[in-house]
Order: sequence, then structure tokens, then C-alpha cells
Amino acid sequence: LMSMRGVYAELSRLSGRRIGLLGGAFNPAHDGHLHISEAALAQLQLDEVWWLVSPQNPLKASKGMASLPARLAEAKTVARRPDIHVTNIEARLGTQYTIDTLSALQRYCPRTRFVWLMGADNLVQMPKWRAWTAIFKAVPVAVFARSTYSLRALTGKVAHRYGRCRVQERGFSQLARRKTPAWAFLHIKLHPASATKIRKTRQKQR
Repeated sequence: LMSMRGVYAELSRLSGRRIGLLGGAFNPAHDGHLHISEAALAQLQLDEVWWLVSPQNPLKASKGMASLPARLAEAKTVARRPDIHVTNIEARLGTQYTIDTLSALQRYCPRTRFVWLMGADNLVQMPKWRAWTAIFKAVPVAVFARSTYSLRALTGKVAHRYGRCRVQERGFSQLARRKTPAWAFLHIKLHPASATKIRKTRQKQR
């Protein structure tokens, strides 16, 4: 009950706002996450970006995963902006899959405009996600260029299926208000940061 009270408190101020949702393990959070978030805030004209630090990504191994409190704490030091909100709300909602998280957030915040934010690498593997087509029906989606993945993302299964729903650059600022399905591909400056590389470096330094 206390957990749900906290969820209500966290979500009650969102009515009418445009919120970008960046989900993931954040194992660890890095400047690449910040880079995507800043691009989303500027180009999509969002009020805030939320980093949804997941208890456990269903598509990633739990081996080598830092604890949720440790990942949350590090994400907060990386975010360092008042309009980026780091949260463990998935753990408190009890949701493991993106579609379930979105359904819960929309139930609690019917007047909030959510946009799902993701890297091009995730668009490539999205057909493995649970109910991935329902995600496109639920919220607009913004995809960010990532080195070596962008071409595969733009020629892959998801882009092909939703080709007619792609929003061009002049429409980015209104993506949050678009009728779904709607998605945009943002050709942002590439950022070299990689959570895998950071973890390997840290392991060598131990």
C-alpha cells in the first residue's frame, strides 16, 4: 500500500505534460543516455524525460547486473538535470514488460502525453519484445540513431510494418500529440558511450 501511495504521489503532477520514457537496465547509466534525453527534450519539446531503471530486463542476463539501488544511485549522478527524472517505478508497479508499464502509467495518468524513447539497436530487436505492436498502438515512439544499428533499424521489420506512420523532422515537436501509431527516427550526433564497454573496463580495474 505504501508503495502504491508513492506511485500516486510521483504521477499526480504529470497531468497535461509531455513525458519521454527511456527504459532499460542502466547497468550502468552513462552520458549516452543523457545525450539521447537532451535530444528528446529539445527536438520533441518534452517537459521531462523519465529514466525507468528496470529491476531486470527480460532479454538480458541477470549475471553481472548491479543491484537496483546501485543502478538508481548512479543514474541520478549521471542525469544531473531537473527535467530528467530517475525512477524505479517499474519495481513499484510490479511490471516487467514495457507494454505492462505503459498500460499502468496510462491508467494512472490519462491526461499525460507519453513518448517511448529508444535507441536504434532496440528497434532492431523489438520484434522479440512482448506485444511489441501494442506498444506502437499505446504511445508514439522516438528512435535515436546509434552507430552500426541505424541502417538495420530503418530497413527492419518494425520500420517496414509502420512505414506509413513515420513522422518527418518538421513534425517532431508535435510527436507527443500524434494519434498512434506514430514514430520518428532522430538522426542525432552519435555518442560513443556503451554500458558493455564501461562494465568491461570496470572489471579490468578491479
